[in-house]
Amino acid sequence: MTAQQIRQQFLDFFKSKEHKIVPSAPIVSKDDPTLMFTNAGMNQFKDFFLGNQVPKARRIADTQKCLRVSGKHNDLEEVGIDSYHHTMFEMLGNWSFGDYFKKEAIAWAWELLTEKYGLEPNRLYVTVFEGDQSEGLEADEEAVSFWKEWIPEDRILYFDRKDNFWEMGETGPCGPCSEIHIDLRTEEQRQLQSAKELVNQDHPQVIEIWNLVFIQFNRKADRSLEQLPEKHIDTGMGFERLCMAMQGKTSNYDTDVFTPFIRFVEQASGKTYTYSYDLQAKSDIAMRVIVDHIRAVSFTIADGELPSNTGAGYVIRRILRRAVRYYYSFLEVKDPLLYKLVPLLAETFKDVFPELHQQVEFVGKVVLEEEKNFLRTLADGLKRIESLQPENGVLDGQTVFELYDTFGFPDDLTRLIGEEKGWKIDEAGFKKALEAQKQRSREDAQKEVGDWTVLIDDPQVDFVGYDDLVTNDAKIVKYRTVVVKGKPQYQVVLNKTPFYAESGGQRGDTGLLLIGSEKVPVIDTQKENDLIIHIVKAFPTDMSASIRAEVNAPRRESISKNHSAVHLMHAALHEVLGTHAVQKGQDVDDKRLRFDFSHFQRMTEEEVEKVEAIVNQRIRENIALGEDRNMPLEEARAAGAMMLFGEKYGEVVRMITFDPDFSRELCGGTHVPATGEIGLFKILSETGTAAGVRRIEAVTAKKAEDFVKKELEELNAIRSLFKNPKDTPRQVEALQEENRELRKTIEKLQAAQAGALKSELKAAVEKINDIQFLATKVALQDSKALKTLAYELERELEAAVIVFGAEIKGKPQLMVTVSENLTKSAGLHAGNMVRELAKHIRGGGGGQPFFATAGGKDASGIDAALTQAREMIAG
Repeated sequence: MTAQQIRQQFLDFFKSKEHKIVPSAPIVSKDDPTLMFTNAGMNQFKDFFLGNQVPKARRIADTQKCLRVSGKHNDLEEVGIDSYHHTMFEMLGNWSFGDYFKKEAIAWAWELLTEKYGLEPNRLYVTVFEGDQSEGLEADEEAVSFWKEWIPEDRILYFDRKDNFWEMGETGPCGPCSEIHIDLRTEEQRQLQSAKELVNQDHPQVIEIWNLVFIQFNRKADRSLEQLPEKHIDTGMGFERLCMAMQGKTSNYDTDVFTPFIRFVEQASGKTYTYSYDLQAKSDIAMRVIVDHIRAVSFTIADGELPSNTGAGYVIRRILRRAVRYYYSFLEVKDPLLYKLVPLLAETFKDVFPELHQQVEFVGKVVLEEEKNFLRTLADGLKRIESLQPENGVLDGQTVFELYDTFGFPDDLTRLIGEEKGWKIDEAGFKKALEAQKQRSREDAQKEVGDWTVLIDDPQVDFVGYDDLVTNDAKIVKYRTVVVKGKPQYQVVLNKTPFYAESGGQRGDTGLLLIGSEKVPVIDTQKENDLIIHIVKAFPTDMSASIRAEVNAPRRESISKNHSAVHLMHAALHEVLGTHAVQKGQDVDDKRLRFDFSHFQRMTEEEVEKVEAIVNQRIRENIALGEDRNMPLEEARAAGAMMLFGEKYGEVVRMITFDPDFSRELCGGTHVPATGEIGLFKILSETGTAAGVRRIEAVTAKKAEDFVKKELEELNAIRSLFKNPKDTPRQVEALQEENRELRKTIEKLQAAQAGALKSELKAAVEKINDIQFLATKVALQDSKALKTLAYELERELEAAVIVFGAEIKGKPQLMVTVSENLTKSAGLHAGNMVRELAKHIRGGGGGQPFFATAGGKDASGIDAALTQAREMIAG
């Protein structure tokens, strides 16, 4: 069976068991604050397990894109080394929400594996939960009794909580699980040792392929367990491992999930893949890293997460750079390679995950730009390493950390280069610096989530905020306290609310909860999965009373104006730039709108003006809002509604239209009833944020009027300074030209002054230890002229060390120049010298071995710095 046939067989089997087949959720988790990426098939169904939503189907199956590279599930450093770890992987899964339980889940798993897939029953082993006295949990004998119907008892193995009790997180639904393992060893190997001894022992050929989770408990914040009202099934089978078992391979990378990509890398690099897992087989490891990592990078970009320096984007950048580092170091490829794999990947997955195929050009360009940038980083890092001079052959850990943290240069590449140079690395110092950084990150992310106190057992929350900004008879469903960085945050859920929760780039509402004469400010409204949570300054005194919930109407009105303007601008961008200019992110509040979109070059002034003009024309037309709520997804698709990649749409959607021939999008946000209410639209800036992504910031209504008023006031002030000329731009241009000419004159005078100084300074040079040495204050006010003077003196003196001190624009500056021959023969390093000298002027600096500068705050220390410079040379 091919990989595609194996996947389809799974879906067809569960369809025959009356399961609804649903599409994969995006690999980037957007509505769950506890997750950065989708790391398991069950993530998109979390609300069903938590009781926040009622599923429309009791039985579901799918294949889900997953990523495990951060937090508890971090497999990144194992990827490429062994035969079965991956960053992105597919999770085949079937779910029951309060329908079938252990008996059916076990029977169907056995039927699929042995009868449909034809795996040998005598190679399968199952594990069950052995119980835990500290939790008051007994062994899962119920699961054992069902397994006995299909498998000999001696292949049913008991394991503890670590292996056979599954938990969603620190709190939430959980339960015992039963894993199915397969023995893929040869007959000879099987005769030598029983697989029973190798289950859960990280043996590469005795591996888990399917986990059946029996969700029957809820873990509370105090770590106690309570029975759930309904029992659920959550199963996950690793697709890549299943393919390895089905195709008779000993490595996931030997299956047709990966082999086409390995062949491509072989051809591109000129290296041969040898199927080796020896740690010294670096080129084989590199190929596995590349073909794995390009999947993770491409699908996350396709789902809307772009490489960046923070959050999920940073993780993606880190994965991409790991792949570049491997091909740069071990395949000897010095030009971008990863982007060439994107079209092959898109074609391979177009029938199962079509979003990559639909954006193949965009994703490829983003990957290419990231590769180019990191290859430049590597080249710069190599230059920095060449300029280092470790003391006693030991490169200090802080320097290794700075190369890694500040300049993005991989620490293991620093080690590799260091070994080639005969250096040792201060590993303890590096680990200390790295741990300090991790501790800072942990402190920044510190959060304690309390249990919900449930007042009304009703999971349905009615949002009425599209039609009303006030509701009079709301009740608190549940409440809890969350401690963030040591500060308590009070959270309330209402059964009915007009408050819009932050989502889709629109900020959450603020307002008041009124309970009699008591006023409770709502400072934000957030979403946790699909649950609307009101963040309040304090809990109401009477939690059971009826509540009047009031949204801050002026603020909501401003947000709605900005959000509707985004829709108009999105459509205008399509008219001006083309349909490729699709949304890649937005942030809309009451003050301004920020919109990211795909486009590979800076917009011209004419294009920006045209977009602005189109939007304002549509505002003047006062187009009425067209809103279709609860519309079947396929109907919206047929109506031409724009759908964004990386968004998770349900079967029923909300469609927003401003003229069917102009703007029609799926959107859950709030909008103006007609475009005329926006008033005025003004673009403030158009900039780049990432490879292939541009950003527009704009204002509307009163904010736009204020901006135009301020610009006119500034223009009138400038005109007044020029005595109100007829042609103000021409007058400004003439002034700039005059300024340029004056600058040139000043530079000539400074150069002449420096030339006159040169003869005087040469006379002050002294010879110390065969080195021509000069350390002096220089009365020049231009750092460029000072540098030129230093270079000219060094060239004439040859074996020289020149140290200048100067006050430039009121601030002290030190400059050290060392003849290149002395950097080698005498081991002198201008950068190291200036770092030490800068302490006297309360500053810092650095540079190359032959030239370095430092700035500071205390000019009175210049003389002491010059004195110490002489001592450095004199010894």
